[in-house]
Amino acid sequence: MISRYMTLSRLILALIIPVLLALTAQVQGAISVTNKIADVRGTKHNFSAASDGSATPSGGTVPERTIKASSETQVCVFCHTPHAAEAVVTPLWNRKLSGQTYATYTSSSMEASDAEMAAAPGGSSKLCLSCHDGTMGVDKVNVLNGVKNATIAMASGTKISSDAATTGFTRNLGTDLKSDHPISFTYDAALATADGELRAPDGIAVGNRTAGAVPPKMPLEKGKMECSTCHDPHLRDKTTSNGNAKFLRVNRFQVAPPTGGNFSTTNDIICLACHDKGGVSYAFSAHANSQVATQIYKPAAAKQREFPSSLDSPANTEPPVWQISCLNCHDSHTVQGARRLLREATDSTTSPKTGGNASLEETCYQCHTNSAGSVVSYTALTSSAIPDIKTDFTTSARHMPIKSSEQAAGVEVHDIAGIFNDATNADCSKTTGKCGKDFLESRAKLGLDNLNNRHAECTDCHNPHRVVKFRDFRGNPAGSITGTPDAAGTHKHTEDGTTLHSNIASGVLRGSWGVEPEYVSASFHVLPSGYTVKRGDPGTNSSSLVTASYVTREYQICLKCHSDYGYTDNNLYPNGSRPKLGASGTPAGTNGLTIYTNQAKEFQAPVAHQNEPLNLGTAAGTADANFNNNNHRSWHPVMAGTGRTPEKRNMTGGAPWLPPWNTQVGESTMYCSDCHGSGTTSATSVIPNNGDNGNVWGPHGSNNDFLLKGTWTDVKASTANILCFKCHAKANYSSGGGWGGGSGNTTGFSGSWSGNLHNYHANKVGDLRCTWCHVAVPHGWRNKALLVNLNDVGEEAGQGVGSSKEVSIAGSNDYYSQEPYYYKARNKIASFAASGNWSASNCGSKNKSGTGLTTGRINSTNGQTSNASGTGRSWMRSTCDNPP
Repeated sequence: MISRYMTLSRLILALIIPVLLALTAQVQGAISVTNKIADVRGTKHNFSAASDGSATPSGGTVPERTIKASSETQVCVFCHTPHAAEAVVTPLWNRKLSGQTYATYTSSSMEASDAEMAAAPGGSSKLCLSCHDGTMGVDKVNVLNGVKNATIAMASGTKISSDAATTGFTRNLGTDLKSDHPISFTYDAALATADGELRAPDGIAVGNRTAGAVPPKMPLEKGKMECSTCHDPHLRDKTTSNGNAKFLRVNRFQVAPPTGGNFSTTNDIICLACHDKGGVSYAFSAHANSQVATQIYKPAAAKQREFPSSLDSPANTEPPVWQISCLNCHDSHTVQGARRLLREATDSTTSPKTGGNASLEETCYQCHTNSAGSVVSYTALTSSAIPDIKTDFTTSARHMPIKSSEQAAGVEVHDIAGIFNDATNADCSKTTGKCGKDFLESRAKLGLDNLNNRHAECTDCHNPHRVVKFRDFRGNPAGSITGTPDAAGTHKHTEDGTTLHSNIASGVLRGSWGVEPEYVSASFHVLPSGYTVKRGDPGTNSSSLVTASYVTREYQICLKCHSDYGYTDNNLYPNGSRPKLGASGTPAGTNGLTIYTNQAKEFQAPVAHQNEPLNLGTAAGTADANFNNNNHRSWHPVMAGTGRTPEKRNMTGGAPWLPPWNTQVGESTMYCSDCHGSGTTSATSVIPNNGDNGNVWGPHGSNNDFLLKGTWTDVKASTANILCFKCHAKANYSSGGGWGGGSGNTTGFSGSWSGNLHNYHANKVGDLRCTWCHVAVPHGWRNKALLVNLNDVGEEAGQGVGSSKEVSIAGSNDYYSQEPYYYKARNKIASFAASGNWSASNCGSKNKSGTGLTTGRINSTNGQTSNASGTGRSWMRSTCDNPP
C-alpha cells in the first residue's frame, strides 16, 4: 500500500511541478526584498563581447545590450586600468573626464549650499557623466593592453542612445541636469535640521566610509551626496520579479507597508533613507498607505516606467501604488522641463512627455483622471475609485486657472519656500524656516503687488505627502491616522437631519497651509488687520481649534489667495486694486461683476453680531443711525456659526432649510466647497453627483459661473437648479400661498399677520429674484439676513467713506445695479425689524434728497431721477407691482 501511495505521489508531482514551473515563468511574484550581488557581468555595464543571455560566474545572465564590443572580452577595462589611470580620481579610472559645462538642479526649497550646487557636478559623479552625458563614446579608453588612448571596436553603438533624451525614460542625461537629482552637495546633520524632513546621516544607512567599520549601505563621498551614494554600477538584483533595479544599492520600491519609523534597508524604498517626509505622516498618507493606495498599475504604464509588468519577459506582476511609493510622483531623472523631480510634469502632449514647460498638474493627472486615462486600474464609482480631478479642470466651462497658459504670467509661477518673512508664523529663513516641507509660498508669489503672479496649482491646496483618507484631518480617533481609513477623505456631509455640519478641514486638506485673518473692527468696511499663517503637520494633535498652529479649517486655505493676504486691496469700491475676473474663470460682467471681492472681509463673524442683537450702533458699517436698531452683520457660517437659532429668529414652524442645515441651526458651520465645486444635478443637495466616489468635492471646475454647484443670477425663483435652493427649502420661499401659506413662521421674514412673507410676496408679485432683496455676493454683509437696502447705499458702492444714500425708485421698472453687491436690487427698508416681527411699515422710502453724504439721493441704474415716497403697502404697490 505504501509503495503504491509513493508511486502515485511521484506521478502527481511529476505532473504538477512542470505546470508550476511554467506558471512561474509566465508571472513572477510581486515586489519583494532586494537581493543585491556584485556581478557587473550580469548588468548592462558589461560592454564586453560576451553573448547576450550567456551565464556569468556568479549565477547571473548577461542581459540584452545595445552597446557592446565586437571582440573585446575584458569587462573592467571599459572603466578601470591598473596603470595610467586619470590622476584626479581614485578608482583607477580608464576614461577621460568630460569637459562639459553642466546646468544643475536648483530649487527654492533646498537648503544645501548654493555655491556647492552651482559648482556641481564633482567627485566621482563626473565619472558617471563621462558616459551618461552622452558626449563621449564608451569605446574610448586611456589604456588597452598597454596601448594608450585606445579605441575598442564595438559591435553596436558607442554612446548611450540620444533617442528620447529629453524624456524621463532615458539614461542619456545630457548636460542639462536641472531635472535630475542634485549631487555634489554636503549632506549632514545641519542640512537635515534645516530642511525638517531629512534624516541625519547615521553611518549605517547613509554616511561616510570609516576605516575598520562596516561601510554604510549608501556611502557619502567626503560628506557629499554623489551618484554613487544611491547607485553601484556593479550591482544586479538576484530578485528578477522587481523590474529594473537601476543599480540601486537598496530597494527601488517599497517592499512592506511603511511604518514611519527608522529607515529599513529591508522594507523601505531607497528615497526614505534620506527623506523621512514626516515619518508617520507620510507612511499613512493616502499615497503611501497600503490600505488606501491599492490600485494596480496598468501593464503598459508599468512597462514604460520600468516597474514590474506583465509585458516584461519573463512576465512580472504589476505593483500597487503604495509599493511604487515616491516613484508614483517623482523620478530622480525626470523629463526635461519638469521641476522638483516631478514625473511627467510638463505641458508636452506626447507620451512619454518630451521636454516642455513645467506643468505640475500633469503629475497628478497620471492617476487623477477618468479610469480609461489613468495609469492605474480602478473601477469608477467604487470605494477604490481615484478622484477624477482632471475632468473638472479640463472639461468644465469654468475652472481654476491650473494651466500656465490660463495664468497671467504664462509660465508656472508657483514656487514653494524661498527666503521671506511675510506674517506671523511665516518666517522662511534658509536655515531655520523649514518652509519647503510645509509648501509655504511667499505673498509675492501669490500675487501681492503683482497680480500677474496669481495662479492655482494642486499643491496650493493639497500636501500630497500628508493627505489622508479620513473625513476629519485629525484621523479617527482624532489624533491618529494609523487606523482603518474612512470611506472617503472629504468632509462629513450627512443629510439625515440629525448630524451637525461643521467646517473642520477634511483629510484631503491635512497638512496644507493657510491663513487666519485678524480683526480689530466689526465693521464690514474695515479690512483684516493682519493674518496668522497656519502650517505644519498636525501629528498626533487632536485639537481642531482655530487657534492651532496648523490648518484646521478649509477656509484658511482658501483665504490665502481670496483675501488681501494674496493681493493688494486698497479697499476702494466699486473698482479697486483687487484681481479682475476673466481668464479660465467667470467672464467679466457676469452678474455685473468685473472684480473680485475680499472674502476675509465678507466672512468675518464678529462675536457681538452673533445671536440676534438688536442694536449695535454703527458697528456693522452703516453711516445712518436710522438703520442701527434691530440690525447686525450677517454671513454664511464659513468662519463661525451665527448663533441665530430658530427661537431667536422667532420661527415656530420648523427651520426652512434642507438637511444637513435644518439641525442645530445657529451652531452649524459650512465649507466654501459646499457652494463651490462641480455642479450637482440634484435640486436639493450639494453632495457631488454619485456621492463620495463620484464627482469630486472642491472648487476645481464647474459648468456654472463662479465655480458654483448651481446657478446664481437674477433668474426667477422657479428656475431649476438655483444654488440657494440646494440648502434653503424652496417651498418656503417661492410657492405662493395667499397670506404666507403653511403653518407657523417658517422663515425669519414673517410677522404677526403673515407666517411667511417670502411666500406672501411670491403670491402677490409673482416669481421673485433673490437679488432684488439680497446681496449679489452673499458671503457676508453689513445688514441682517444679507439684505440690501436702497435707502442706505454707502462706500461699498463707491459713494464715499461715511456715506448712506437713497436710490431713486419710482416704479416697478426701476432697479439698482452696482458691483459687487447690488444686482438689479429693488429693496428699500425704512426700518429694520426683529426677526419674526416684520410689518409693511418697515418697507419704503426714507425720502432722502440732494447730495448730502447721508441724506442724498442717487439715480437708479436705469436712469430714474424721481422717487416714490412713503412706506407700507401703498409704496410697495407703486414700486413692486408686476416687475419685469
